[in-house]
Amino acid sequence: MKKRREIDYEKSIQGNVLMRLMSYAKPYWHWMLTAFILVLLITGLELYRPVLVGNAMDEFINTGNFSGVQKTAIIYLMVLIISFVFNFLQAWILQLAGQNIIYNIRQEVFHHVHKLSLRFFDITPVGRLVTRITNDVEALNEMYANILVKLLKNIIKIIGLALVMLSINMKLSFYAFILLPFIIGLTMLFKSISRATYRVARTKLTIINTYLSEHISGMKLIQIFAREKEKYKEFEEKSVDLYKANFREMMVFAIFRPSIYILSVVSLVTIIGVGGDLVIRGTITIGTLYIFIQYINSFFEPIQELAEQLGTLQSAMASAEKIFTILDEEPMIVNPENPTMLTGIKGRIEFQQVWFAYEGENWILKDVSFTIEPGQRVAFVGATGAGKSSILNLIGRYYDIQKGKITIDGVDIKEMNTDQLRSAIGQVQQEVFIFTGDIKSNIRLKNETISDEDIKKAAAYVNADRFIEQLNHTYEEAVSERGATLSAGQRQLLSFARTLAYDPAILVMDEATANIDTETEQLIQEALEKLMEGRTTIMVAHRLSTIQHADKIIVMHKGKLRESGTHQELLNLGGIYKKLYELQIQ
Repeated sequence: MKKRREIDYEKSIQGNVLMRLMSYAKPYWHWMLTAFILVLLITGLELYRPVLVGNAMDEFINTGNFSGVQKTAIIYLMVLIISFVFNFLQAWILQLAGQNIIYNIRQEVFHHVHKLSLRFFDITPVGRLVTRITNDVEALNEMYANILVKLLKNIIKIIGLALVMLSINMKLSFYAFILLPFIIGLTMLFKSISRATYRVARTKLTIINTYLSEHISGMKLIQIFAREKEKYKEFEEKSVDLYKANFREMMVFAIFRPSIYILSVVSLVTIIGVGGDLVIRGTITIGTLYIFIQYINSFFEPIQELAEQLGTLQSAMASAEKIFTILDEEPMIVNPENPTMLTGIKGRIEFQQVWFAYEGENWILKDVSFTIEPGQRVAFVGATGAGKSSILNLIGRYYDIQKGKITIDGVDIKEMNTDQLRSAIGQVQQEVFIFTGDIKSNIRLKNETISDEDIKKAAAYVNADRFIEQLNHTYEEAVSERGATLSAGQRQLLSFARTLAYDPAILVMDEATANIDTETEQLIQEALEKLMEGRTTIMVAHRLSTIQHADKIIVMHKGKLRESGTHQELLNLGGIYKKLYELQIQ
């Protein structure tokens, strides 16, 4: 009973997936319909060719009417040419429609991934997402471009062949169909096994892509600790798993194809034996026997293709299930239906009894309350894990709090438009991500409202122009993935220029000068004094020397706000801050 429920559930899932896949083809229904009509015409022509030759054998060859044979040859040639044209048009239309559909799906998945919350990326490997957007989406191409219409073509062809054979001779048709139950049983078994093997193969592919993405990104660390051999063994194990999965998939085809072929040969031998006897007795003509022989060869071919197409369809369904798992993932952070739009953000930030946990009730922040006035410079300090960086993420609403309220200029950030909120906050992080492209594009980040002049001004403002102007192509200088050709200091300077180009009302810096050498830090400190002027500035720093001149320093400890005041006030207090300060001096 349990097994039956599981089968029923799986069928309902498959049906739902298939319906969703069909919805992507809806805008191209007229193309699909045209291809289907062409397939019907092609099938009709394929059924007509053996009849044309069989009739010629009975009417013209036996009587020696060679003019009739020549006429038949001309008609046969015309049928072949028309079939070629129809096949070309049908293939072209289906490929065009298929590529358009795949393009739309890929765009939708990538766009949806952009909308997902950071929590999703915290728990989802990059390699898995890459597999979904590339391999799994491409697996659907074969379904749209070939399988759907050809599936119908083969079904129609099988029915057409059966009807024509029955109409010509019932007895021969009976012998032709005698092995049909075995073929149907074999096909159903193949369908069941192939679906399971496709699923396993897709899963193994995802695993190896995830492994590659992670370990190629961490190649420097692997080489530093000389773990190449161990990592090679791990990859070899995963590669062997994928090899075995693909091998099982191939073996299913390797067994199925010859099995169908053997049955077709047995059926053909039977027809030749029985049909030959009927020809000798004069019950049927040699032309009729020829038609049946050709139809038997044609009859098993679409059955074999049908089973393989069902297998490909199973593969597409398995990929579609994984794609829809991503598309069904709901973003945790959503815009309100009627967001409050501020005419201008001044930068007053208030935390009111905020409780926050990334998971369950493992509280990162516990009943945190503070106020930051517009233009104020506030620094957060504390041990690792105290909740400093979490506060910065919450201000931009990259995560939602469980209790309390966070307001900007008196408006709850949950009631604000997230685009307006985040565009008002400029973040400079310790780990700077540089995209493949050039210097200019990494400052602009596809925002065409930022002119080249604005880019140069921002770079000059944070002293980034000093190293940019020394590059061979200055602002058009190509940079590789993650900015591998730039130093840590240069990447950080680019990050400052990037932030300034967007002219934010609130400036957030998470260990912004942690990877900067002393000379570069001096340049940045000069720029920061100008950059922070008139902006609400929030800083997180372990080096207390960099935040001594802040208007307010907030000390976090185990998720709670423990102390607050200026540098001198906190030293006089003699609490956690003084201990941290003395430790750094020592």
